[in-house]
Amino acid sequence: MGRGKIEIKRIENTSNRQVTYSKRRNGLLKKAKEISVLCDANVSVVIFASNGKMHEYCSPSTTLVDILERYHKQSGKKLWDAKHENLNNEIDRIKKENDRMQIELRHLRGEDITSLHGHKELMALEDALETGLASIRAREMEVFREMEKHEKMLEEDNERLKYVLHQQRMAMEGGGEMENGYQQQQHQQVREYQPQMPFAFHNLQIQPNLQERF
Repeated sequence: MGRGKIEIKRIENTSNRQVTYSKRRNGLLKKAKEISVLCDANVSVVIFASNGKMHEYCSPSTTLVDILERYHKQSGKKLWDAKHENLNNEIDRIKKENDRMQIELRHLRGEDITSLHGHKELMALEDALETGLASIRAREMEVFREMEKHEKMLEEDNERLKYVLHQQRMAMEGGGEMENGYQQQQHQQVREYQPQMPFAFHNLQIQPNLQERF
């Protein structure tokens, strides 16, 4: 018995719709890979699910940007406005400038200098190296002077700290000597002091005649 024909319309059941999307998406991506390998074709597929999730495939021999550029040129349709075209041109200019600077950097490192054929190019490279070397030496001297200044400040702080510690030590030793001297002076005064009785007490004889008078 043959398989029934499926009516192509939106699947209302959410679960069934998700299962069908997953199966057909995998099948479509599989077919895109097969035609890319079997027929040496440049293929790019971009799929967005209803929830916004993206799935894509692009032939290994190309990129999605290259395919869009080819489509833009062959179809004559503008995929982006003038603002984006200017941005694309600016990106190309920056890439070229970066390539040029990379070449100059290799030359400054002494690499790939065989590509320089003219005497003027070699002289310009030599001048650039001398200018760079002079700048490096000037900066090196600045750093050296800053290090000397910092070292001098550390030495001054160290000397100041030594002086403060010395003053504190002298003060502590001087205080001890003063205390010892004071104690010796007190002991000396005690030894020299001899208590004397200010009055001499005498035994008075009782005179009986005085008692008789009263």
